[in-house]
Amino acid sequence: MADPQDSEMVDAGGVDDDLRSQVDIFREEELNLKYPNRPRNHSKTLPFHDLYLTLFNPLNENKKNSTGPVVARRKLGPHGGPSSNPHEIRQSIIERFISRWRKEVGDDIYPAFRLIIPEKDRERAMYGLKEKTIGKLLIRVMKINKDSEDGYNLLNWKQPGQSAICRTAGDFAGRCHEVIAKRPIRIEVGDMTIGEVNDLLDRLAAAQKEDAQTLIFTEIYTRMNADEIMWLIRIILRQMKVGATEKTFFNIWHPDADSLFNVSSNLRRVCWELYDPVIRLDGDDRTITLMQCFQPQLAQFQMHSFQKMVDRMKPVEDDPVFWIEEKLDGERMQLHMIGDDSIPGGKRFGFWSRKAKDYTSIYGNGFMDSNSALTRHLQHAFDDGVENIVLDGEMITWDPEQDAMVPFGTLKTAAIEQQKNEFSKGIRPFYKVFDLLYLNGQAITNYTLRDRRRALQQAVKDVHRRLEIHTYKEARSAAEIEPLLRQVVAEASEGLVLKNPRSPYRLNERNDDWMKIKPEYMAEFGENLDCVIIGGYYGSGKRGGGLSSYMCGLRVDENQIRQGADPMKFYSFFKVGGGFTAVDYAAIRHTTDGKWKKWDIKHPPSEYIELAGGHLQYERPDEWILPSDSVVVEVKAASVAATDQFKMGFTLRFPRFKKLRNDRQWDNALSILDFINLKDQVEKEAKEKQFKVEDHRKKRLRATRKRPITVAGNEAVLDTPYVGRAINVFEGLTFYVMTGSQKPEKKSKAEIESMIKSHGGKLVQNNLRPETICLGDQRTVHVASSIKRGTRDIVRPSWLFDNIKQTETDEDKPTLILPVEPRHMFFTTEDSKWHIESAVDEYGDSFARNITVNEMREIFDSMPTKYEHGFSASDFRIELGDHAHELGELPGWLFEDLLIYADPQLASGAARSTQKDSSFRINQACNTARFAGARMASDLREGITHVLIGADQSWIKTLRQTISRFKRLPRIVTIEWVEQSWQEKTLLDEERFAPT
Repeated sequence: MADPQDSEMVDAGGVDDDLRSQVDIFREEELNLKYPNRPRNHSKTLPFHDLYLTLFNPLNENKKNSTGPVVARRKLGPHGGPSSNPHEIRQSIIERFISRWRKEVGDDIYPAFRLIIPEKDRERAMYGLKEKTIGKLLIRVMKINKDSEDGYNLLNWKQPGQSAICRTAGDFAGRCHEVIAKRPIRIEVGDMTIGEVNDLLDRLAAAQKEDAQTLIFTEIYTRMNADEIMWLIRIILRQMKVGATEKTFFNIWHPDADSLFNVSSNLRRVCWELYDPVIRLDGDDRTITLMQCFQPQLAQFQMHSFQKMVDRMKPVEDDPVFWIEEKLDGERMQLHMIGDDSIPGGKRFGFWSRKAKDYTSIYGNGFMDSNSALTRHLQHAFDDGVENIVLDGEMITWDPEQDAMVPFGTLKTAAIEQQKNEFSKGIRPFYKVFDLLYLNGQAITNYTLRDRRRALQQAVKDVHRRLEIHTYKEARSAAEIEPLLRQVVAEASEGLVLKNPRSPYRLNERNDDWMKIKPEYMAEFGENLDCVIIGGYYGSGKRGGGLSSYMCGLRVDENQIRQGADPMKFYSFFKVGGGFTAVDYAAIRHTTDGKWKKWDIKHPPSEYIELAGGHLQYERPDEWILPSDSVVVEVKAASVAATDQFKMGFTLRFPRFKKLRNDRQWDNALSILDFINLKDQVEKEAKEKQFKVEDHRKKRLRATRKRPITVAGNEAVLDTPYVGRAINVFEGLTFYVMTGSQKPEKKSKAEIESMIKSHGGKLVQNNLRPETICLGDQRTVHVASSIKRGTRDIVRPSWLFDNIKQTETDEDKPTLILPVEPRHMFFTTEDSKWHIESAVDEYGDSFARNITVNEMREIFDSMPTKYEHGFSASDFRIELGDHAHELGELPGWLFEDLLIYADPQLASGAARSTQKDSSFRINQACNTARFAGARMASDLREGITHVLIGADQSWIKTLRQTISRFKRLPRIVTIEWVEQSWQEKTLLDEERFAPT
């Protein structure tokens, strides 16, 4: 609610002033009753422009300064001061604003927080405005022709602007600023206060008709300059991204603010109950309460190693157990039930989503609610002793006919159908409970998960396919994870969640007590494998009625044939169901139509297909096909794993279809011997790589560096031999010592040269050879001259000391060269910076070197007390994945991490008249790829992953000559690759779209 002293209002919705006044009075009285001790401001709220001038803009600037290299960030701030830590600057900016608010306005900061963190304000209704709608309103207000350049840019804000000065593609608010700045009503800042802006936004949220919205945007346009309007649009869209999270603002406002928000999800309550930092929350106020939405615990992101995930859950010797649950494709939902004699049935319910959206009106407020989609079926779901309860779970959609879960996008439809007809046999909402947090007047979040589950099983009874307790499997080793992951992947589930049964429930946290696993295809196993389809499995859902996944096998070898095996006999190897498009399924059906046979358990085709398990027939298919009648498919996978479920004794982990091999027949597909040889080769290479990680890194750095590392020294004669354990750690390396060392040991040039020779290194007295490593630690004339030329890196001798020390410490390990780190560099060329910085993490901790206690202390001291990232694209992607069920299908990361270069003539629109259609398609393909996460390169350079080709392929020869010099060759594909991948919602194999 806006400050009552900010009473200036303009009627933009056609609402009667007397009626508006009565509503405001009633609302004010209601709030006074609910918050009798709420703070009152002594003055008007600050001007709106102060919000972005003193808070948003400085935070944004600080965010930009904090995204540079780690070493640079530690040393330099906006003003170059040594103490300019980004975290401290962020803290200072927010503290200054809050301090000024308390002094000039008062203790009620709610009006400001509604605009600072609008995504946490649950009181104001959604505006129902997306970017395109706002663009249309601005076009109407500014009287711009929608077909003009600016009109086009507003409506097509994700595309590059039509003019060279338009550089805001993808940033709608920035695009609005560009257009408004050309035709502003106000150039200076406006006169609206924060309170007035809140009133205006309340009216905008209530305005449903375009005419009323237009009047409000007219007021915005006339009373604000371009900068203010840009930030107001960010507030409306709830896309602030100022480089500070709500936790930062909460913690600076009051030490208990974040805790109260976690248990209440109520921004108004946080601001009105915790306005005095001296007054702290009682213990009871820090826990969840009935009928008050809380912020649920979240699952941590997947790590690369299952074993590492299990270790992070801190198993103990007498209790190594962890739990494995299926990750459900639904909407996170909390259920509250409280005794209430005023409603039929005596129990009142409340339902809230993870984002604190109230769903009680849909799922029901009581057992007798005639408009309920769920609660009227729950009269027998709770033990008689349960008076009140809070449950955490997932609301999914269930199809009774298929007796299977349905993708989340149908949940609202299912709920509405159940509201209309409780006896409907169609899809319906189904609540899967996995935690109990409050029972009979007591919060039990501090109890272990194991204890909470025992209480849950006593308090809640399953109501078939309406409300059920989610099952879990106890496990004791990481090896037990993969079979379950394979199972849920085969069933088209999202993945798994690992849980620590010894853990409490932590509100609004992601930690190692809950970790989610989703299958990812991070690396292929050797080469892609060409295997024959020998069996098929029926699908369900949209794939129902046909074969949706296939069994592939390996052909027997000459040795088995000589022993009497049929030449057409195959051993079962793996099942594959991912990566197929509708066209792929159709092609397989067309080729194999009429050739499939039902699998007969009593008379299996053992002469052609041999399964594991003998008479148990593990992984037996629903149908089988003669290998000579079948097709060869090319697949890729994450790795190979041992198994007893397939005759080969091995199977592919997470196999994915790549393409049909119409050029291959069954008799020249992969055989058992071929696979064994390939497996041995891959394992051998992996083992070599394991023992030569550092050496590989060193060679890679030297091979990819345009200008080699150099080391500096003087011409002192070597008189003193090095006394120490001689290890040939520097064998094969050539050094040019330019100076002695100062830190961490003071040694002369002669002493350093002696060390190098005694450890197998070679010495020269110039840096003419590119492979020479130059060493130096003092700015002598010779060193300064080399730095001025800027062509050679200069390494400190401390790198030598670290190598020798590590080798002497790890005597039982192979002798390996450590990668050069930023701390080792006296001077670094631009070409080498990225490679050198990749040797340490973001805090400067070495990936390969054993660091000292003092170094560890320095690293800890340099870390911010609470390091927060304003925005992370990878985190945002994961957040989107968590909310895919709320937002609908989100293929927005389909081309993530790809760098694409397009035909320059077509992509620039400079196509010949005969290529206009191709020009439009390639531009559309570029925009699609950009929208789905790809970066577009403006020139052909190293690092490009894909090159898009249009209809004109005359420049391919020149293109291939150019890219042949690249270290990593990009894939050349036609624009159909982007179009069909987008259409199929999966990344298709590039070889299918290579230009002819």
